[in-house]
Amino acid sequence: MTKPSKAGRTAPVVRFAPSPTGFLHIGGARTALFNWLYAKARGGRFLLRIEDTDRARNSPEAVAAILDGLKWLELDWEGDPVSQYSRAERHREVAHALLEAGGAYRCYLTQDELAQMRAEAEAEKRPFQVRSPWRDKPASDAPQDKPFAIRLKAPREGETTIADHVQGDVTYSNKELDDLIILRSDGSPTYNLAVVVDDHDMGVTHVVRGVDHLTNAARQTQIYQLMGWDVPEWAHVPLIHGPDGGKLSKRHGALGVEAYRAMGYLPAALRNYLVRLGWSHGDDEIISTDQMISWFDLDGIGKSPARFDFAKLEALNGHYIRSTDDAELVARTEAILPEIERGRDIPTSLDDLGRARLIASMPGLKERAKTLVELINSASYLFAQRPLNLQEKAEKLLDTDTRAMLGRLLPRFEALSGWEAADLETEVRTFSEQENLKLGKVAQPLRAALTGSTVSPPVFDVMAVLGREEALARLRDQVA
Repeated sequence: MTKPSKAGRTAPVVRFAPSPTGFLHIGGARTALFNWLYAKARGGRFLLRIEDTDRARNSPEAVAAILDGLKWLELDWEGDPVSQYSRAERHREVAHALLEAGGAYRCYLTQDELAQMRAEAEAEKRPFQVRSPWRDKPASDAPQDKPFAIRLKAPREGETTIADHVQGDVTYSNKELDDLIILRSDGSPTYNLAVVVDDHDMGVTHVVRGVDHLTNAARQTQIYQLMGWDVPEWAHVPLIHGPDGGKLSKRHGALGVEAYRAMGYLPAALRNYLVRLGWSHGDDEIISTDQMISWFDLDGIGKSPARFDFAKLEALNGHYIRSTDDAELVARTEAILPEIERGRDIPTSLDDLGRARLIASMPGLKERAKTLVELINSASYLFAQRPLNLQEKAEKLLDTDTRAMLGRLLPRFEALSGWEAADLETEVRTFSEQENLKLGKVAQPLRAALTGSTVSPPVFDVMAVLGREEALARLRDQVA
């Protein structure tokens, strides 16, 4: 297949066209990302169309969720989202134009007649195809005042070839493609007609979507050709499978984008992960958004289905957490507090003190966290109410001897003039030497008394973040 070179291409126009029957699922998010990157890489336009013609299944909540998901992923589109439903009159206009030009015909087949055709095909064990007797009948034979659908008068000889950037040349025999309905008997347009009309009117030059639409591309190509319109370039992207190679399920990751947000993933990390599901640039795993835009090309998308792997996503998210500015991490964590599965001591919102403590703790917290939920839960000690509710392992560390040891250390903290981490560490090291104890034998019980846990950022950083009064009060609770 011959494809245009980058240098010879005009700026592309692409679109993402979800149906608002649910949330923005992960496969749709990847399709949107591929379209967005292709437009950004070539100075083109990324448009959004809501394919809301199925009024029974569509909902305003789903539309809002799709828009929110795209905004959270930071995939900005140009102009207002286009409602396909609002363009129904234009779709009808094109259907009638095809009818007048001889590219379509009125079909009076009844549901009973179609059912009979289907039954005959099943009995003869052959694929069901509609061969309407009304295709070539003169208008004078048409029944009066009877409902009719408008069917495309598709060619029955020759072939229709899809030159696809991902799948290569895919050829369909025209005799295998029956005359699809483009306008139902109630006057409502069908999907294949509406998509072609909208893409043409929006100036779409490249259609990038899931491979499950590949057969539709052949039918839509016939509509383009019968209307005398330019056919867009196609790129049909393989589906995303689970790690076992089977259909992607919720257990594997078939969730809405909002679920990934609530699980504590960063949009930059999810973009990086999604772009690597089916597209690659050498062996690069960590790819910045600027690099994606610079490197992305449709011809780099592979044919094979990608496999979703939560472990890889978590590892990648951990990298992005470590490399993200502390203040941004706090803001993103605070934004999801009302909706996440929080630990017992985590509030639904932060006050000024809690926010200050969290940002001060961030250098230590983000080194261990793979998600923002892990991060905030590991910071639960910052928000815990006194007296602390000790975890089982922490309780075991604070036996009679260690509580007595902390009782001897407490006055030394109370006498300190400074409360920086370095001052606190120096004091504990001096105390350990005088008590003939290893540093860990003091630091671990100290951590348990201050956080209620055996795991935290460096204990001297914990003390500094908590502040003198809170840290001393927590220690007094445990040695009293």
